[in-house]
Amino acid sequence: MTADVPVTRDTGKPQALWYTEPGRCGLETVSLNEMQTGEVLVETLFSGISRGTEGLVFRGDVPSSEWQRMRAPHQEGDFPFPVKYGYANVGRVIAGDPDLNGCLVFSLFPHQSVFTLPSMSCVPVPQGVSAERAVLAANMETALNALWDGKPSPGDHICVVGGGVVGLLTAYVAGRLPGSKVTVVDTNPDRAEVAIGLGLEFALPEDAPANQDLVFHTSATSAGLATALACAGDGTSIVELSWYGAHAVTAPLGADFHCRRLKLVSSQVGTIPIDRQARWTYRRRLETALGLLADPALDRLITHKVAFADLPDRLPDLLNKASDVLAALVVYDGTNQAVI
Repeated sequence: MTADVPVTRDTGKPQALWYTEPGRCGLETVSLNEMQTGEVLVETLFSGISRGTEGLVFRGDVPSSEWQRMRAPHQEGDFPFPVKYGYANVGRVIAGDPDLNGCLVFSLFPHQSVFTLPSMSCVPVPQGVSAERAVLAANMETALNALWDGKPSPGDHICVVGGGVVGLLTAYVAGRLPGSKVTVVDTNPDRAEVAIGLGLEFALPEDAPANQDLVFHTSATSAGLATALACAGDGTSIVELSWYGAHAVTAPLGADFHCRRLKLVSSQVGTIPIDRQARWTYRRRLETALGLLADPALDRLITHKVAFADLPDRLPDLLNKASDVLAALVVYDGTNQAVI
């Protein structure tokens, strides 16, 4: 049976955002497959823009060697273009699995107004987590994975270089460790208010703390990586979360790097750390990430809202590296949300 699809305001049919060529995107009408047993029909309320990764996709900067590994779970099309890309969707189940009907769910689905997918690919949003804040779940997964890779301990002095969404979420979770002291380092002084609001300390690069027990780097810049190395205490790990795409990065691995026994550790959300793979599933990690979003203080990470219909016009500015955007929330029809 064909799914009974609610109409959208503009075309009467579901629409999705497609990245079509470097620096260009557009909304396209999509056809839904017949809903199968075990699937649900979801009407999107909000989706989140992952500025780092989607910026690389938008600019065509995903290296050809990573085209397969960088595929999103529900991506359509192939890199470099055209692709339907994204992985932070919050919607309401309106048909299908009776156990989920009416539920607010998060899924790793792109920017699309209505869609079908297997019910097991939807994770119910827990009580106490707003639909808007739930779009941060994919970024929180990245932060959680980074903490697993870094292995912080209570009482540690921890530095996070890069005050974007992933950096701030990483710092926020690290800051919940008893006795920890967590400092966010960023070139933008406006990030201080956000960091302090999350119970963290803040410093500009020239004032970054030294002799840290653990350092995370999320700025995706060579200068940020140099700062992260300088912050690290002897024998410390620097966990590298930044993904640079096709761009080369310089790292100051001369001078005292070797004699201080520093360790550069890569972290990537696409896989669960090896020492947890026997016990942790991707679903368990996503459920945990959603639960970590219960704190209303995290609402300060959502700095911009844009109507889905306006997304093609607004996206270039939202993805501009020089933008002051933290998290941008895409608002769909029927949510009665003001956009800014």
